Amino acid sequence: MLLNWLAHVTAFIDKITDSTGKLISWLTLFMVLLTFLIVVLRYGFNIGWIAMQESVLYFHGTVFMLGAAYTLKADGHVRVDIFYQNFSIKGKALVNLLGALFLLLPVCIFIFYISFDYVAASWRIMEKSSEAGGLPLVYLSKSLLLIMAISLSLQGVSEICRNLQTLLLKSHHSSSEKEVSE
Repeated sequence: MLLNWLAHVTAFIDKITDSTGKLISWLTLFMVLLTFLIVVLRYGFNIGWIAMQESVLYFHGTVFMLGAAYTLKADGHVRVDIFYQNFSIKGKALVNLLGALFLLLPVCIFIFYISFDYVAASWRIMEKSSEAGGLPLVYLSKSLLLIMAISLSLQGVSEICRNLQTLLLKSHHSSSEKEVSE
């Protein structure tokens, strides 16, 4: 029953993360095309808009902040795995579980905590760009700090559930094999 519950939680969170990842991939493509357009307009036709240039920064921030959870799910974060690569599946699951519990979640909670007042202050004044002709959406961009902390925490919970499943399945199979052999 616990394994089923863990599997459902993992599948639900992973589905959200996958959907976000697909959206981010399209935003990345749009950001590249927009950057190309900015370069062509600026250097080919001597035309430039601050708002268009700032929008690339907004897209970049969105891709980075919202893509962090998807990268975690895909196991794409940088890892120094001198010892980890030689661990068994159970050993890797234990390291990942402890890392998520004692490093990932505390860091996400800390980021959320220290960013909350900063983001709230930006929303209170509906912060706009300091550049003439810039985008009036700075408060939305700053909100990505909180959204990143939440999405990364959610994916961290999924990783915890996934690693618990691995540890419990291994011990469940071991105890089942002992019963069969007796």
